[in-house]
Amino acid sequence: MSILGAILGGAAGFAIGGPIGAIVGAAAGHAAERLGAADAGDAPVPADEATRKASFTIGVIVLGAKMAKADGKVTADEIKAFRRVFRTPPEEEKNVARLFNQAKKDTAGFEPYARQLARILADAPEVKEEVIDCLFEIALADGVAHPNERQFLAEVARLMGVSDADFARIQATHTGPDESDPYAVLGVSRDTPPDVIKARYRELARNNHPDKLMAEGLPEEAIEVANQKLARINAAYDEIAKARGIR
Repeated sequence: MSILGAILGGAAGFAIGGPIGAIVGAAAGHAAERLGAADAGDAPVPADEATRKASFTIGVIVLGAKMAKADGKVTADEIKAFRRVFRTPPEEEKNVARLFNQAKKDTAGFEPYARQLARILADAPEVKEEVIDCLFEIALADGVAHPNERQFLAEVARLMGVSDADFARIQATHTGPDESDPYAVLGVSRDTPPDVIKARYRELARNNHPDKLMAEGLPEEAIEVANQKLARINAAYDEIAKARGIR
């Protein structure tokens, strides 16, 4: 059974609580109280791997649905993007749609969901970055990330504790004026010494390896986004190393 099928089917081990749990309960037709109160402020932070992966999946779908309206419309491409981000099989489309539509109807803002994800992933900063990466992929589904979508992403990143510098680096791997700048992808300047660039590259490659991310809470369904990010990091370093003669 996939993560989405298990979550919406009420499988044991997915009692998340907080606003994420509440929206799952609503989408699954359960009483919200079954999965937790609507306010995550005092909700316990789940520690088990299955719950963290479930929280990641639900959080990205809910935040993506709310972001899809940020440019004034929800396109078919943006909805289809969930399947690409999570490699969702055709039989799971209905579960994605249930959560997506519930999030559209939800009157709460996106902030409670971002704050709860930040708590759940507090000790996994690279997995928090993957939330932003997934949302960028969804934003770009129609070919462009609109200014209000970028503003939405920047605010989600802030609420999740991602620094401005790290957000700029994440954005550079997806879109914007720095998309072809390999230095921006690595988060270094053009006058950074070669040994520092090499150390930075090794750190990013190590911390963003898909195996490490999955061990820290990234669901397998989202592995393609992680693979693409690592490929962009590798390509950026290769370009700089060739130009600077770094060995």
